[in-house]
Amino acid sequence: MHIDHPELIKLLKQAYSAERAAAFAYQGHAASVKNTEEKIAIRQIEIDEWGHREEVLKIMKQYNISISKFYEFRFYIIGKIISGSCFVIGWFMPFYFAGRLESGNVCEYFRMKQFFNLLGIKEHDHILYEMGIKEKEHEVYFLKQIKTNKLLPYFEKLFKWGIIESMNNIDLDKKYPVEESDHYCKK
Repeated sequence: MHIDHPELIKLLKQAYSAERAAAFAYQGHAASVKNTEEKIAIRQIEIDEWGHREEVLKIMKQYNISISKFYEFRFYIIGKIISGSCFVIGWFMPFYFAGRLESGNVCEYFRMKQFFNLLGIKEHDHILYEMGIKEKEHEVYFLKQIKTNKLLPYFEKLFKWGIIESMNNIDLDKKYPVEESDHYCKK
């Protein structure tokens, strides 16, 4: 089956490659922290990202969407650079930028769901919803680690993410079921 939605196709291709970049980044992040609980949590997030990559690939194959060699190369380099930088930029910045990245990733999956729904396709709703919610859980984890750090107010003001500001409108304590989630991440 083929879908005619260039924005959705591009989003799938980018998400597939970006999930690998995120996984690489979390490999470096987990290796750079000293706290065992943090290592375990970050390693689990890496595993989640590899799982998301597999799920996105299944969807792409269903619609004969090819993997972008450009995105694969670009995000490979980005992931490896971020992974290595975790050893030199200190403890705070990897947590901060991981949280900010995850905050934006949440909406990728909800936008994909919305685009599929516009095409009359609902079969991916549950998996896309689950991946979006998992990304939100990642965001919450990273924010929790840094919420009392004295640098957070400065970074939040500069990079528009933190305790006051998120890049999505999901509240895990009051989340809507899949069927009522269409208002998430609307532009």
